[in-house]
Amino acid sequence: MITLTDNAVAAVKTALSRASEPADGFRIMVQTGGCAGFKYVMGLESVSREGDAIIEADGVKVFVDVGSQPHVAGMTVDFVTELDSSGFVFDNPNAREKCGCGKSFG
Repeated sequence: MITLTDNAVAAVKTALSRASEPADGFRIMVQTGGCAGFKYVMGLESVSREGDAIIEADGVKVFVDVGSQPHVAGMTVDFVTELDSSGFVFDNPNAREKCGCGKSFG
């Protein structure tokens, strides 16, 4: 369903190790909003919820709620570090269009 690059796995592991509250993994959700229609929401997560798909990559769990699953099927998540910014990048085959910042899609 979702593929994490080595850089994304490392970034999540770093976030998990620095978290003030224990977490087992992270959640990726798709919500209405952003400049292109839908936006990605990510956060650390301790437990799965009913209907979640759970993807494991190199010891990292990714939780995806049932409503977001069709929007992220086949997506690759990367983490890039550049001179002016760093963050997660989403290569989503379901996105017909993307906004300039890459954080929302339609």
